[in-house]
Amino acid sequence: MKNFSIPLAEIVNKFFDNYINYIAPITRQISEVLDSLIDINEKLLLFVNPFILILLLTLLVWFLIKSKKLCSFVVISLVFILGLDLWNEALSTLALVITGTFISLLIAIPLGIAASLSDRFQRILRPVLDLMQTLPSFVYLIPAVMFFGLGKTSALVAILIFSMPPAIRLTNLGIREVPVDKIEAARAFGATKLQILTGVQLPLATKTIMAGVNQCIMMALSMSVIAAMIGAGGLGRGVLTAMQTVDIGMGIEGGLGIVILAVLLDRTTEHLAKKQEV
Repeated sequence: MKNFSIPLAEIVNKFFDNYINYIAPITRQISEVLDSLIDINEKLLLFVNPFILILLLTLLVWFLIKSKKLCSFVVISLVFILGLDLWNEALSTLALVITGTFISLLIAIPLGIAASLSDRFQRILRPVLDLMQTLPSFVYLIPAVMFFGLGKTSALVAILIFSMPPAIRLTNLGIREVPVDKIEAARAFGATKLQILTGVQLPLATKTIMAGVNQCIMMALSMSVIAAMIGAGGLGRGVLTAMQTVDIGMGIEGGLGIVILAVLLDRTTEHLAKKQEV
């Protein structure tokens, strides 16, 4: 009996060989736009003196959240990163995360809203999100490199694919969990669907949506570290170099920088979500 096997790898390779010449001009244009966005954010962050930037970020956190403890944590964390001589790497990673999170939320939140308003669209979207969330994180690097080559642009594309699903799901969940009596009351006062969405559903779903934003940021940071394998740079490059050279000290330094940045972003978004809830 002959072995039955599907030559999926060969099919995929033939597809890309046949159509890569048609896809390449499109991906080249997208790559230029994404690369310019990352470059602008990184240069803007690096242009400012480190101590002035720490002050500005602390003032921003105070303006948004008004928490002395969190502001103190921001100052201590950023000064510690500066003391480890990881400032440029941390800002490079932060620029990539900010760009990736912004674009992800720009796509994910409208998709989540659309899914909450249409059961059919939700059924179509669910298997796509399942696929995006169950694929191993390293697998995202393959199509990113294939279409966009090595560098920060391909890392950003991998970040977008990896970080969007939780934001889409939690936006959809938050809106669907809004009590029906609230919607009916708004409808009884003559509110339109758009007014109900913007005035009732979105405000009441803010806590859940902000949880999705938090997860989006964390997953973007996670992928930005993994994407050091394809030339993303930043803090992940130090960890990757430490693994290749078995430099334990460098690995600990890079790991500490990543942990501090992750905790800083997590606590900030968490406090912002609590304030929005109030």
